Amino acid sequence: MTIHGSLFTDFKEKYSQDPFSLQNKKLLRIDMRYGPVQAKTGSMVAYQGDVRFANKGSGGLGKMFKAAVTGEGVKMMECSGSGELFVADEAAEVQVMYLENDMVSVNGNNVLAFSSSIQWDIHRIQARGAAMTGGLYNVSLRGTGYVAVTTKGDPIALDVASSPTFADAQAVVLWTSGVSMDVRVDTGGLGSMIRGGTGELLQMAFGGQGYVLVQPCENVVDGGHQGGGNQQGPGGMLGQLLS
Repeated sequence: MTIHGSLFTDFKEKYSQDPFSLQNKKLLRIDMRYGPVQAKTGSMVAYQGDVRFANKGSGGLGKMFKAAVTGEGVKMMECSGSGELFVADEAAEVQVMYLENDMVSVNGNNVLAFSSSIQWDIHRIQARGAAMTGGLYNVSLRGTGYVAVTTKGDPIALDVASSPTFADAQAVVLWTSGVSMDVRVDTGGLGSMIRGGTGELLQMAFGGQGYVLVQPCENVVDGGHQGGGNQQGPGGMLGQLLS
């Protein structure tokens, strides 16, 4: 019997010499010849060759404690071996970058994979208005190597040096080193809140030099830019006061 149609040619694996390459917008291909990588737990959808997986959890006791206290973090698995590894996260779009002795501050929920040469940790965001939210935290990825993050839809990279830049806290995916962030509350005030508000109460204000990556979907909540582990919903303590 013969199968007719272009299915197996249109979607045939795309080969690349790069350690991280996009198979399509929603699927990342990792060439394991370049060494071990860290990938989000449960993100493996397929592999060819001899690939082994080790559960790293939250990355040790220190990161585990920070994740419990802050509500931020990401569970990673160490992938090693040979062959090709394919990872994805609920059909979200995958964005790949290469850091050269640099750093990005990422919402933990958007981290997909990174080279083993990249160091990561949970860090408190230094922002003047962060205290009113109960604290803001992100995952820092630092060093030299590849980083892959996910976005819901095609993102926009805003140059914060060109103009004052503001974004919904639930849509911000990451920002680069050199960018500063403050928390801004909608100037509509209490009257606006009593009337139901605009839905844009908590905003992030960015300055400095660099880029902020924003996705066209306001669902960066779980594990993202939020306060302590016992606080619920966007904005941590502020979210509780308004609920």
